[in-house]
Amino acid sequence: MASKEPDSNKLDQIVAKARKAQEEREKGYREQALKLYPWVCGRCGREFTHKNLRELTVHHRDHNHDNNPSDGSNWELLCVYCHDNEHMRYEDEIAKAGRSLGAQKQDEATHNPFAGLKDLLNKGSEDTD
Repeated sequence: MASKEPDSNKLDQIVAKARKAQEEREKGYREQALKLYPWVCGRCGREFTHKNLRELTVHHRDHNHDNNPSDGSNWELLCVYCHDNEHMRYEDEIAKAGRSLGAQKQDEATHNPFAGLKDLLNKGSEDTD
């Protein structure tokens, strides 16, 4: 019995629909946050105007992008640089706690590309003697 191949058109439609829904959600809370808060980065204090407003992002304090109370209590406006830094700090804290953000924890590297280098260098110097 042959296995049925997934319909790529149907999958493309599902992905497109999910992306559009995400964009709509983001647009909604972004617009709300920009109305509630001054256009200033909550970390570095950089001020924004209409000209550079695209560089001001909405950060979810609890890191849950589906938690969007209309009073804005889970949001803060951060410039793209501070936002990236905040997420890196969060990932570091998760890693320190021994948990992984991904579906599976990656193993530490065990391969040492320079393991035999000393022997090779010693062998080369012996050949020139």
